[in-house]
Amino acid sequence: MTAVHGANTGALAGLTVIELEGIGPAPMAAMLLADLGATVLRIQRRDPVEQGIQRELRYNLLLRNRTSIELDLKQPEAVSLVLDLVENADALIEGFRPGVMERLGLGPGPCLARNPRLVYGRVTGWGQDGPLAQSAGHDINYLAITGALGAIGRQGQPPAPPLALLGDFAGGGLYLALGILAALIERARSGRGQVVDAAMVDGVASLSTAFFGLAAAGVWQPERGANLIDSGAPFYDVYACRDGRYVSVGPLESRFFRKLLALLELPEDLAGWQADRKRWPDLRARLAQAFSSRPRDEWSARLDGTDACFAPVLSFEEAPGHAHLRARGTFIEVAGVTQPAPAPRLSRSAAPPTAPPAPPLRGVHALAALGRWLSPSTLERVQAQGLFPGETA
Repeated sequence: MTAVHGANTGALAGLTVIELEGIGPAPMAAMLLADLGATVLRIQRRDPVEQGIQRELRYNLLLRNRTSIELDLKQPEAVSLVLDLVENADALIEGFRPGVMERLGLGPGPCLARNPRLVYGRVTGWGQDGPLAQSAGHDINYLAITGALGAIGRQGQPPAPPLALLGDFAGGGLYLALGILAALIERARSGRGQVVDAAMVDGVASLSTAFFGLAAAGVWQPERGANLIDSGAPFYDVYACRDGRYVSVGPLESRFFRKLLALLELPEDLAGWQADRKRWPDLRARLAQAFSSRPRDEWSARLDGTDACFAPVLSFEEAPGHAHLRARGTFIEVAGVTQPAPAPRLSRSAAPPTAPPAPPLRGVHALAALGRWLSPSTLERVQAQGLFPGETA
């Protein structure tokens, strides 16, 4: 076995990951591992199928911080190369429909036979089994079936489809990364790899655990917009300002709510309305009237940094400029594109000292990338097979 070498630093330095091209949760998991120091090699289709939202490669930020090669996995030589790479990998990530990797000859069986210590990470919407396993779907469908979508929205309105944060990236990508890391920790004890089946329906259901508990206790109303933290309470909501922009408030605790009233110059006796649901419509009207009297940024100047549980509602364009996020370095610039910095932060195992590399160009410097993974003799064989025409080692 040839050790993969590289200059990565961070908590996961030395961890090697093969990523099969996909969209959404699979590249999200690969990015998280790479941002924490793992060496990730992305295997892309030679003739990519058009999928997802199209944009220039440099804007596909989930692909940052790794190298890539292009292969036609219908070629036996390409499958053989992937198995050679698997031999030197700690983990593999794939996000195909169940059965696709098996038909390619790259399912868990042959991969674990080549490398019994491999953690084989799979992410799908419905999971590897069950009646819907072979059905197409997207984030909105996985939220719908788990109850999450039905709970999101305002009173009297249809369910509101949220961004793909909840299903694709949290329920899928984050849970896949968590499962891979858990399997790697277990491998340190057993010496054996295993398969991680990360289903977005499972992840979203897990994320909803607290709300299932509230519903079971009878303290969560099934109607949308009728609960404390789903826009039902006037003191946990967004309000329009004089300039048409919005602010958010969430002072659930009485002392914080009193602070908000004081800063809004509203009567102190309104604090008693917080616990009286019958007064909530009137309280909402008073708060709406107050916030509509000034532009958003004036409210920010007055309320930012207080215990009123306040924040302006910013756009993606505005967020990197917020003083708090600037101070923390929450956003960075890579190849001229502003984007979120790697997270979370570790006190001792620092992330790479420089910004992560931009997404790699397709089909460029493949043999150089493979040189970090393969022995010289294997690399010569790959070059002779002509898998990467026009390239020399």
